[in-house]
Amino acid sequence: MTLRTVLVLMILLLAGCAAPGNGDLSNAKGVGIDTKSESIATQSMAKEYNIGVDDMVKVSVWKNPDLSVEVPVRPDGMITVPLIGDVSVGGKVPSKVAEIIRVKLSDYVREPQVTVIISQLNSHEFISRVRVTGAVIQPRSMPYRQGMTVLDAVLESGGINKFASPNKTKLYRKKDGKSSLMSVKLKNILKKGDLSTNYDLLPGDVITVPERGF
Repeated sequence: MTLRTVLVLMILLLAGCAAPGNGDLSNAKGVGIDTKSESIATQSMAKEYNIGVDDMVKVSVWKNPDLSVEVPVRPDGMITVPLIGDVSVGGKVPSKVAEIIRVKLSDYVREPQVTVIISQLNSHEFISRVRVTGAVIQPRSMPYRQGMTVLDAVLESGGINKFASPNKTKLYRKKDGKSSLMSVKLKNILKKGDLSTNYDLLPGDVITVPERGF
């Protein structure tokens, strides 16, 4: 084998070592980003709620799976976290609880990174329901779902009955201790496809379909 041939082989070998792999590292990095984004989205959904009794709370401590738990909130408003014991979480938002746990864990773990989310909102079951009353086939109290509209709720109640006065339907909403009322042209929605008053619903909304006068 000539010296020139040896030099060519060494150059090719070095180039192969320096070249990127088969995409494994790139893919792994992508998965990490997606997972983080999903976690952030989940926290965003729950962070505005105050934690209540029977809610399922998930505590995650980065790089410390033995300290991570998912537990229900006890009637005394407490949860138990490894190493630090009972922590009061009732009435607090998840970000506040995460900071409390982080401070307590700092006595045992160097610079702990703590995430707290509400994985199941049991205490808010009735607060977050939507109710349909009046001249519908089956008045209902139903769980709120993101994207739900007036029409969705009325259809889940079986639609209006023969005594209804649908264009006099009212949507009652309570926010910050104040009640507001919106008129819903339900007949226009059902018969004409006019969705201008097919409002997006919020947790706690009440829809009332009155009966027509005889």
